[in-house]
Amino acid sequence: QTLLRRLAMSPSMLPVVLVVAAALLHTALSTAAPKPHILMCLIDDFGWANVGFHRPEGFNETRTPNMDGLAKSGVELDRHYVFKYCSPSRSALQSGRNPIHVNVLNIDMNTYNKHDPVGGFAGIPRNMTGLATIMKRAGYKTHMAGKWDAGMATHDATPLGRGYDTALFYFKHCNDYWTDMSFPNCKGIFTLDLWKDNEPAWGLNNPSTCSQGNQKGCTYEDELFENELLQRIAGHDPADPMFMFWAPHAIHTADSIKDPIQLEVPDNYLANFTGMDNEFRRDYAAMVKYVDDVLGRLVGKLKEKGMWNNTLLVLSSDNGGPVYGSGVAGANNYPLRGGKLSNWEGGIRANAFVAGGFLPDKVRGTKQEGLITVWDWYATFAHLAGEDPTDKRAELAKLPPIDSLNMWPLVSGQVTDSPRTEVPIGSGTTQTHNTKVEGLIQGRYKLLTGIQSSDFWQGPYFPNATLPPPTASTDCFDPDVVPGAGCLFDIVADPTEQNNLAKTHKDVVKKLRDRMKELQAGVYDPNRGHDDGTACEVAYTKYRRNGSLPHWGPFLP
Repeated sequence: QTLLRRLAMSPSMLPVVLVVAAALLHTALSTAAPKPHILMCLIDDFGWANVGFHRPEGFNETRTPNMDGLAKSGVELDRHYVFKYCSPSRSALQSGRNPIHVNVLNIDMNTYNKHDPVGGFAGIPRNMTGLATIMKRAGYKTHMAGKWDAGMATHDATPLGRGYDTALFYFKHCNDYWTDMSFPNCKGIFTLDLWKDNEPAWGLNNPSTCSQGNQKGCTYEDELFENELLQRIAGHDPADPMFMFWAPHAIHTADSIKDPIQLEVPDNYLANFTGMDNEFRRDYAAMVKYVDDVLGRLVGKLKEKGMWNNTLLVLSSDNGGPVYGSGVAGANNYPLRGGKLSNWEGGIRANAFVAGGFLPDKVRGTKQEGLITVWDWYATFAHLAGEDPTDKRAELAKLPPIDSLNMWPLVSGQVTDSPRTEVPIGSGTTQTHNTKVEGLIQGRYKLLTGIQSSDFWQGPYFPNATLPPPTASTDCFDPDVVPGAGCLFDIVADPTEQNNLAKTHKDVVKKLRDRMKELQAGVYDPNRGHDDGTACEVAYTKYRRNGSLPHWGPFLP
């Protein structure tokens, strides 16, 4: 640099200066660390106790050798938080926002409000920038397969509208694993929910005769998604950075024609778990094994392509395992309290780890106890891609900014303390004006208000013949309304939430409740409207071919 300054003082030497500067820039760029390939895995309804690294060694009912090996060679994320159910967690990941600033509802994708062209839809508001858009801007090839559940009404709401180059997916909360059908039906006709890029996935669905009881000649839906991603990896040029999002349907229940809550899995997987005494636990365990095997094959393909040594893999559940009813959904969050649909730890503390050759050696084989959320990966991936995650498009539309924090310094061992010091906990039940800050984690303390369902602790073997309490819910009354109320826990010393400290730690309750009121003033709470039949009409008239069943898809300009 000193030499360049001296040369630049002489006008006759300007050409030399330019040549030298260009050479230095080329050298800097050629020696810079390559951008990592990133594989983001979001597993549906994955219970805390349904992965091997949360069980004693040798526990035979949980068979996840690939996940266990990756977590052991990577970094286990012990305090990784998500929303209590599907769509808000997925909206949070793709938008970089806490669900209270993007979407706290699990409403049907057919919903819309014609009076609000920005936020009057299910899922992510129209003018928020998708994670894949940022990665694509940085030169990444972007692919996804599996469950979307983050919007459908317009093209902007689809995976390609959010920045993915390719996508094989279904739009809604769930469909049938064997027929790809999803409810409600349209004009009395069963409707397909399977999409490829910008159109229905014509011809990829099985005949309507396929089912859990009739699998011969049929392709399991998650096999379609696996094959799509394996093909993308096989055809990828390793010199280009790749961002891949895998969101398998498993381990969620099916939207089945015969049974609205059914666990569906290939018979050859069920055959490995015949010794289990509960059919729901057995079916769920078989589905977990299926997902683990797919993960192993995806990692194997990355290694085969010579990409693994420069890959960062992140895996998380989208919410805690569902334990409602009599355990019909099959999951277990032992020893945590509660499960999906509740804000107990069993509902929002997710199985999670990072792995891959891109991880520094010094952090491999460690457990990270710092606070991390699923929406923090937005800023983290943007940092690794060399991009500014600021959402200027949303700012112009007067939408909330991102909440995402860059976790790479923490995960890579550059710092010891998480930049995240709090996790606002949201809730919502109806389509309009019901976004609530229902709880807050600050440091070691967690305060909950409102009614919390699934209020029981599962045992090591759940579900089983012992049923949960018939009314397994607790009202953590608002301490502003009922003095001494609220549910306060020291979740570091008491991670299973056994001891409510609200009556003895009133100063902590007040501090957290005051902060919750501040957060409530800034929630995003649009009127998302209702299903007026437009989505069905478009499915019936636009997304059919040669008399085929209609497909759900975008239904507005």
